[in-house]
Amino acid sequence: MNYRHAFHAGNHADCLKHALLLPLLEALKRKPTPFAVLDTHAGCGVYDLGASEAQRTGEAERGALRLMESPSPALAPYLAALTQAGFPAFYPGSPALIRAALRPQDRLMAVELHPEDNARLKAHFKRDAQVAVHKRDAWEALRALTPFPEKRGLVLIDPPFEQEGDYARITEAITLLRHRFRAAIIAAWYPVKHRAPVRGFHHALMAAGITPLLAAELWLREPTDPQKLNGSGLIVANPPQGFAEDAAAILPALLEGLGAHEAGAGTEVKWLTP
Repeated sequence: MNYRHAFHAGNHADCLKHALLLPLLEALKRKPTPFAVLDTHAGCGVYDLGASEAQRTGEAERGALRLMESPSPALAPYLAALTQAGFPAFYPGSPALIRAALRPQDRLMAVELHPEDNARLKAHFKRDAQVAVHKRDAWEALRALTPFPEKRGLVLIDPPFEQEGDYARITEAITLLRHRFRAAIIAAWYPVKHRAPVRGFHHALMAAGITPLLAAELWLREPTDPQKLNGSGLIVANPPQGFAEDAAAILPALLEGLGAHEAGAGTEVKWLTP
């Protein structure tokens, strides 16, 4: 409840998460039938990069703002989506990026428990018939709002990792969804501070028998300091055809655009289960 993403909007973790989110949405749009998206930790929707929170940390300057000069075609859709949303004055969170990608027949369910962030989210999507904003616990909402009547779509899980047990909760959530909503694409963001928790997370997912399962990671430096966000990753269960190739092009372009030249910086896209 204490986490406020306004301090971190547009940082390198957002760049990874959102640059990979867009090809997942585009894959859903290949079919004309409607789909839905559930964003379990939606935040405010849009963040003012001139506000005191963003200015205090300067994370966007070291993140998305650095990417604006990137010539990489792999980043063009992401950078175009940012510009459309008012960047660099504002940074669009995942609900804003998702909403911009929806067709008239699609819909978004945005869940945010923090009272102030939820109020901002509701104000942002006021009178938008394609968006439902929920003030409820993300893990309870995930059970209550799935499977979708549309029978296909995306579940985006993005906890702040403030509490012990978020890796286990993600594992439980993906396991549940793969049993009750097999057509869904499930994407979950996670931090990479040091290797041991990430290895344990991956092993737990594999032990649960979740297939198919892809991990895409980016590190700004060697992930050995548990006090630093050295990188982040996105787990994707039931990834659409071609997503692994998209991720393999996007991540190196992000790393180059972010100017990550410290020892141990790198990217990896790997299948955890076939």
